[in-house]
Amino acid sequence: MYNSFENKNILITGGLGFIGSNLAHKLLEYGANITIVDNLNPLYGGNFYNLGNIRDRVKVVISDVRDSELVKPIIEKSDYLFHLAAQVSYIDSLNIPFEDLDVNSKSTLNILEICRKFNPAIRIIFSSSRMVYGKADKSPITEQSETNPLSLYGIHKLTSEKYLLMYYKDFGIPCTIFRITNPFGPRQQIKHNKYSLVGWFIRQAMEDKTIKIYGDGKQLRDYIYIDDIIDAMVLAASSKEAIGEILNIGSGNSTRFCDMVSSVISCVQKGRMEFIPWPDNYEKIETGDVSVDISKLHRITSWYPKHSIQEGIQLTYEYYKNNYSYYVPVEEK
Repeated sequence: MYNSFENKNILITGGLGFIGSNLAHKLLEYGANITIVDNLNPLYGGNFYNLGNIRDRVKVVISDVRDSELVKPIIEKSDYLFHLAAQVSYIDSLNIPFEDLDVNSKSTLNILEICRKFNPAIRIIFSSSRMVYGKADKSPITEQSETNPLSLYGIHKLTSEKYLLMYYKDFGIPCTIFRITNPFGPRQQIKHNKYSLVGWFIRQAMEDKTIKIYGDGKQLRDYIYIDDIIDAMVLAASSKEAIGEILNIGSGNSTRFCDMVSSVISCVQKGRMEFIPWPDNYEKIETGDVSVDISKLHRITSWYPKHSIQEGIQLTYEYYKNNYSYYVPVEEK
């Protein structure tokens, strides 16, 4: 199955970020020719260090995916397009609504128009989010569950999904959409806590700081380790049955938020937790307990996650312990 990528041209938008860089490492193992487009926005997770020893084996273009003239010739020559570039903070989406619209929605439409005109056979893999569901009425959440996003981030991701499915149905552009739960692992930014809380909490514990938890911390989340996400994406991109489908990616197990923090503190052997009130407006976009059904992805690809949350936290901690200086701004050390 993995020989699907040998000598294939693959474009990864946002490829210097968390998911994109881990994906690049994996696809190179299968002989792919990889081009990365990333604007290295300092607020997001783009980091050249994420490429490590593959830096000379991939082509990197520092530019915005919304630049049609730049991405057009790359898309024309690509067999696969992993569209991972995004503004990924649902909190920030409320403060910069038009920027979020541009990055998380308009960029997808821009890419699809280029594909329609110049390369309709390209296979698109899109990273969406469990945030499109909002606060679910029933658990576990399936791909057929109602979508009622509570943030602009979720609305714009859902809009991109609808663009992709329309262009597949009307123009035959093959796509697969992943609704990812709470991803974590090596190469995720730990500069701030606007997203990637597991990584941020690992940093806090490494610095022996107090980890602050909103509310009682009993809300359930589904945390999924990055290697399992990459395996799922690669399998689905190789599967004809996954074309035109929306697929949940999660561990299939829910963990209380406070238990995740306890696992971090236990792993790092430093830090402590403190419960504090919710900030203003945060509760309005709090999705409540999250439990997702991953049976559809398993049925189509035979994929199943291999890492427990404890194993993932240990691997993530070991990575940052050895690479801390490349992820924490100098002025903060």
